[in-house]
Amino acid sequence: MIASGEVDADHQLVPEEIGERFEVSRTVVRESFRVLEAKGLVAARPNVGTRVRPVRDWSLLDPDVVEWRALGPQCGDQQRELDELRWGIEPLAARLAAERGRKEVRKHLGAVVEMMGRAVDQNDSSAFAGSDTEFHSLLVQASGNQVLEYLFGAVSASLRASGLHFAGCGILGGRSLAHHVRIGEAVASGDGGAAEAAMRELLTSHHEAARLPVPRKH
Repeated sequence: MIASGEVDADHQLVPEEIGERFEVSRTVVRESFRVLEAKGLVAARPNVGTRVRPVRDWSLLDPDVVEWRALGPQCGDQQRELDELRWGIEPLAARLAAERGRKEVRKHLGAVVEMMGRAVDQNDSSAFAGSDTEFHSLLVQASGNQVLEYLFGAVSASLRASGLHFAGCGILGGRSLAHHVRIGEAVASGDGGAAEAAMRELLTSHHEAARLPVPRKH
């Protein structure tokens, strides 16, 4: 109801009405309100009751919140917002991975690229998507920045929970594989600038394939 816009911000939720609508006890309603309050969707105040909070106050990376928004009119905005967030995370992570990444992580990254290549040869989209997700996770891990790793983990987990597409390329094929190869080679050679540029090219390709606007670099 909240995520779909059926009830607006500052709307008061009356426990008796909610219980009657969904045929549940007051105990269930109270527990539901506590869950929603923890996720930032509502606020309970003495003598005021439980009121809906504006979207800016929601825990927007919470997997449940992402799933609820994905089922409502905000789905398109949410997909754009999460994709734009990746532009702030992954190019920097690629640069840092090249400059700081441990040798064993770089080696593992190369092995994952080889797995992606085999998936392309076998036209196995499921294997490709799994390897693609592992590639990006490893890259952010190799950055050595735990804040970036947390943000990336939240974004990818949220997208998976909502059923939205996460993979860094979007389309199984040689073009997307070539982008990943260039990123892996730049990271392996320790060239941070080239790794960042190659990641931006990959994200641009993904956005163009999905017909999403490409964020401008300032």
